[in-house]
Amino acid sequence: MKILISNTSDAPLYQQIKEQIKDAILKEELVEGDALPSIRAFAENLKVSVLTIRRVYEELEQEGFIVSQVGIGTFVSAGNLELLRDSKRRLVEQKMLDMIKTAKSLKISKEELNAMMDILYEED
Repeated sequence: MKILISNTSDAPLYQQIKEQIKDAILKEELVEGDALPSIRAFAENLKVSVLTIRRVYEELEQEGFIVSQVGIGTFVSAGNLELLRDSKRRLVEQKMLDMIKTAKSLKISKEELNAMMDILYEED
């Protein structure tokens, strides 16, 4: 699992790390039962405070994405996978609503918008 931290991002460090772990779970790069690094090792690897990683792990555990077992480690729990997928869908839907509103204000037809979306979607 590769975590990239941006010092220029508006999002706090813990949030950047937390979101990337959630994304890795959603993309099945991390699956149920996978062990996460210890707080100390993860903090050292990312060059952040252990308090930052502790917060990430605590929030992920509260949200049901990981489970910590004292003396054993921290593991991925896919219990909230469907909830995460739904929240991602809602985010895309909101962006699509903004796009549709902009297209309508510019008098771009639904057919043109769909054609543009097909082209852009296939580019990746």
